[in-house]
Amino acid sequence: MMEWRRMDAALLVLLLGHLATALEVPLDLPQPPTITHQSPKDYIIDPRENIIIHCDAKGKPHPSFSWTRNGTHFDIDEDPNVTMRPHSGTLVVDISRAKAEHYECVYQCTARNKHGTAVSNNIVVQQSRSPLWSKEKIKPIVVQEGVSLVLPCRPPAGLPPPIIFWMDNYFQRLPQSSRVSQSLNGDLYFSNVLREDSRNDYICYARFPYTQTIQQKQPITVKVLNKEPADERRPSFLIPSGPSSSKTVLRGQVLEMECIAEGLPTPEVSWTKVSGDLPAKRTSFLHYQRTLRIVNVSESDAGDYRCTARNQLGSVHHTIHVMVKAAPYWISGTPRNLVLAPGENGVLTCRANGIPKPSITWTMNGESIENSPKDVSRKVEDDTIIFTDVQTGSSAVYQCNVSNDYGYLLSNAFVNVLSEPPRVLTSANKVYQVIKNHRALIDCASFGSPIPKIQWYKDSRSSILEGDPYIFHDNGTLEIPIAQAQNSAKYTCVARNKFGISENQIYLEVKEPTRILTLPEYKVVQSGTSVVFDCKVKHDPSLIPNMIWYKDEGELPEDDKRFIIESDSLTITDVTENDAGEYRCLRNTTLDSVSATAKLTVVERPDPPTDLELTDQEKRSVRLTWTPGDEHNSPIQRFLIQYEDSLHHRGHWHNLTEVPGTKTTAHLKLSPYVHYTFRVLAINDVNWSRPSAPSKVFRTEAAAPDDNPTGVHGFGTEHNNLVISWKPLTGHQSNGPGLRYKVMWRQNVEGAEWMTETVANSTKFVVSGTPTFFPYELKVQAVNDHGEGPEPAGILGYSGEDLPVAFPENVQAIVLNSTLAKVHWNPVPSKLIRGHLKGFKVYYWREHEHDHHKNNNNHPKQILTFSGNHTHGMLPGLHPYSRYLFNVRVYNGKGEGPHSPTQEFETPEGVPGPPTSLTVTDTDIDSLTLEWSPPHVHNGRITSYTLKYQPVNNSNELGPAEELDLPANKTSVTLSNLKYNTRYKFYLNAKTGRGAGPAISQEAATIVDEALISQLGVDVDTGKTPTSHPIAWPSSHRPPHKVRHVSPFGNVSSSVGEDGALISWEYWGPEKNVYVEYILKNSEGEEEWQKELVNGSQNIMLKGLKGGSSYRVRLVAKGHHDQPLHLSEEVLVTVPAVVSRQVDIATQGWFIGLMCAIALLILILLIICFIQRNKGGKYPVKEKEDAHTDPEFQPMKDDDCTFGEYSDNEDHKPLKGSRTPSNGTVKRDDSDDSLVDYGEGGDGQFNEDGSFIGQYSGKSASRDTAEGHESSEAPSPINAMNSLNSFV
Repeated sequence: MMEWRRMDAALLVLLLGHLATALEVPLDLPQPPTITHQSPKDYIIDPRENIIIHCDAKGKPHPSFSWTRNGTHFDIDEDPNVTMRPHSGTLVVDISRAKAEHYECVYQCTARNKHGTAVSNNIVVQQSRSPLWSKEKIKPIVVQEGVSLVLPCRPPAGLPPPIIFWMDNYFQRLPQSSRVSQSLNGDLYFSNVLREDSRNDYICYARFPYTQTIQQKQPITVKVLNKEPADERRPSFLIPSGPSSSKTVLRGQVLEMECIAEGLPTPEVSWTKVSGDLPAKRTSFLHYQRTLRIVNVSESDAGDYRCTARNQLGSVHHTIHVMVKAAPYWISGTPRNLVLAPGENGVLTCRANGIPKPSITWTMNGESIENSPKDVSRKVEDDTIIFTDVQTGSSAVYQCNVSNDYGYLLSNAFVNVLSEPPRVLTSANKVYQVIKNHRALIDCASFGSPIPKIQWYKDSRSSILEGDPYIFHDNGTLEIPIAQAQNSAKYTCVARNKFGISENQIYLEVKEPTRILTLPEYKVVQSGTSVVFDCKVKHDPSLIPNMIWYKDEGELPEDDKRFIIESDSLTITDVTENDAGEYRCLRNTTLDSVSATAKLTVVERPDPPTDLELTDQEKRSVRLTWTPGDEHNSPIQRFLIQYEDSLHHRGHWHNLTEVPGTKTTAHLKLSPYVHYTFRVLAINDVNWSRPSAPSKVFRTEAAAPDDNPTGVHGFGTEHNNLVISWKPLTGHQSNGPGLRYKVMWRQNVEGAEWMTETVANSTKFVVSGTPTFFPYELKVQAVNDHGEGPEPAGILGYSGEDLPVAFPENVQAIVLNSTLAKVHWNPVPSKLIRGHLKGFKVYYWREHEHDHHKNNNNHPKQILTFSGNHTHGMLPGLHPYSRYLFNVRVYNGKGEGPHSPTQEFETPEGVPGPPTSLTVTDTDIDSLTLEWSPPHVHNGRITSYTLKYQPVNNSNELGPAEELDLPANKTSVTLSNLKYNTRYKFYLNAKTGRGAGPAISQEAATIVDEALISQLGVDVDTGKTPTSHPIAWPSSHRPPHKVRHVSPFGNVSSSVGEDGALISWEYWGPEKNVYVEYILKNSEGEEEWQKELVNGSQNIMLKGLKGGSSYRVRLVAKGHHDQPLHLSEEVLVTVPAVVSRQVDIATQGWFIGLMCAIALLILILLIICFIQRNKGGKYPVKEKEDAHTDPEFQPMKDDDCTFGEYSDNEDHKPLKGSRTPSNGTVKRDDSDDSLVDYGEGGDGQFNEDGSFIGQYSGKSASRDTAEGHESSEAPSPINAMNSLNSFV
């Protein structure tokens, strides 16, 4: 016996694997029967339908079936009403020829084959019953008001029990409350009755669920009397009775306890657990706290529960002792089948529990195990059967029966002894897909006897998978807890036992998770508009997503075209209030799904207020109360109260007051003599509501005016009158009928008497015969039929103005600098102004400029206005070196007075403007000539010119500067001893006695030696394109001049082949950025040149040119920022459409000679024309002035402040060079005057505080340019030759 126990302990440890890994035997292998489907133990049938008792099983060979009925063999063949389905043990009873109650028995199914026998549960078949209510005559129930009452239901017993509910004759449920409630047994309890409980249709209904029939009890009549109403009383329990009771409930079922109390007033019921807390998640209260319900009862729910009924007079308690019993239940699941190889060991366990503790019995193949054949490999110990060294032929089915007083459990488990090599049951080449960072489970279901050992390989079979990150389950499943992209691979599972090996390839694909990139957002929209919910999702490209939108967890209506679902959004058009709710976008793939929600709130302007009511009516006040309308999801912010005065302005509504949106009443202050009708409007974030319906009319009594007219003014329209005006009172300010105005006036001198006039329906009164501009004291008082208004305050007014009769005296001018003068004058006596002083005006004009006497009389007068009482003013923007005339006038509201005697002043010299032009001529190896034109604006006498020049290297760095002073009468200079092939920059400015003006600049270069010049020149005899050009660096705004343009390109040539056009050249320039440009020969001016960058190379192949087309090709070098582009000569490249063998006339010698002769003749004619043109002419000059903040720098043309034309006898075009300001600047003279001294021009004004708000003069100070943007460059000989070469 001790050996058995030691062996048992060892076997339990060794056989845990079999306990955890019960195998499913493939159906092609021998195996005992296994019942796969059977009817429930308590089988309730519908007596109107055939009876079907299920019993299905599997096995190899397929099992046969038999039945027992009430414990004895049931011969199916003997009963014609019973048949068994083919290949099944299921019985079908035809009740059309028999009564169902004949088959209400206990049935058990047996399935057997040569390897064993399996049995089903005992199936108790009972038919559903829904008996009729016994007919009885129920007497009316008469009770006194306040007493308790119980209406019994007592339905007939049915199977299963019926569902009870109370209704009236109209099939409406009777209302229940804490006073009236239904008990668990169906009776209707009244804690106390009221008169309204009287009725004659209290009907109890019973619904039988299986037959879906409803039975009705006879109606009960209740009549409540109130002759002697019951007194108030403490609670007492109607059920349960006594202070305590007990209740038994089975584990896993539902515990329901009820306490119904009577009393007056109606008592409230509460529940507690005496020995602990109620299980919150499993507890609920029904029937207005009268029923305590606990679901899924466990052993911990046993104990004492207390219900308490309480009202104002006291309380009562009842304790319910709950005992929890348990029918047998499995602890670790049902016994598992065993598949053993010969010689293996195994264990069958039947672990169960119950209250009370159940008994366990074993049977084999449906027979008691004691009566079964002996098997030395088998040992039974309580709930365990131990198998040791099993042999073929030991296969059988074992039944474990666990039972106690409350039920039983029956389970079949077979022992199958097999010798089978491994087989992998999972489909070959199965593909598993999993989302990244999720758990991946790769199945490798296998079978074999003995149980195969599973090994896993990844990709190649080089090494076995083991350890992190892999988890290997006993059933062969490979788990990757957190799958990553690198886990995507081919996996091989290998199953081995002593009889063989089997393997299978399985694929794992790790997909990117679906993520929402743009979440739908909370939206608040107005009805009638549209709203868009975005839900942009990123997903694995190999997965097909599906977008579904839900509203309040329901799908959107398919037939509503207002809902537009797109790939990443939902659009709702013409939104209504019914569209408000929570919207959820759900994006599904075959592997995962994501969702996001957003709320839609639909707002609308509020509904108009209703129920306007007037209360607290006084003479001048009333209280208005109203009921707000629907806010439509947007809170009301405030209410607007409006009124209509049907007496004075019928049909016109006026705003009276506003109140916060939280108030619904307002105390309104009113005016006399008004017939008020009120209405109210509400506003929220959307808009104002429609107005409410008008209130009743409220009339106030008339009274004397409370106010006088406002806005009283006194002024004159003529020099001898006084106009008194005012703003009239409104209709509801009149306070009564007969509104008129009492106008009072008197001269504002001591002892003057008041004059009075009463007017009606007017807003002004005219007093005639007044002295000019005399002060008056004025009053206007409101009067009606009920009296006068309050005493008005007096105001000061003046009679009419007239023109001033005097001019400012002692007028003087002080010249502060060449562009600024200060004018002084004495004040004008007030009596001579004859009106309100508005200010002073200074008229001034330029008579002439020294040494420039033309157009002296054409300078317009300029006016500066100084508002207010000033005695001096500043004249800015004067022309230097000029003579000015000026006078001063005073003006009032009527106009200007006479001007003061005209005086004059002269402005000193200023710095001159830049020279008009600077050109470079006669460039040689070491010398060049500069020519210029004097400044257009002299601003004084030109005393000399200053020329500054310095060399510029290839890196654009400036060398040492040289400076020359030149006399004023000189307009050209030749510079010698310059470096050859060197670029120079020149600066030229003019000087007056005041100083140097701004400079004009130009750039040019000396050329290389004569040998290079001859190399770069044009071959006159042949007319061929020159190999190079002289080098020159003109400025960014290069005007035409005689300098010979030198290009850094030479020997530009082209050849056309099959691959394209090859362009070659020589380049010796300093610029780094070089590229080729080409364009169709006949292209229009708007087309752009095509560019190819060729830095560092001296040839390029142009590809993609159209056959049969001609292209203009040129080379471009981009210089530094202030230099223009350097261009080569254009080359004409013709791409043939087809190869032709005809002789080209352009290649014949006679044709070439003729063309050269024509070119030479044209060249000679062009040179002659150029020489003639250079002898004289007139060219427009464009000069841009630099802007100066100092008013001294204001050069203008003599007649209209613009630049005119310039001409000289040399007839050369001005060089468009850059200009730089001179180093010397002219400073403004020191002055103590503030900006108040500056006057107001026609467009520009000075405020009274002296702030400048415009240009000083009514005339524009901008300077017109005399030269347009287009260049009128005369062709030089080199340009002419270039043009000729292009033509040839």
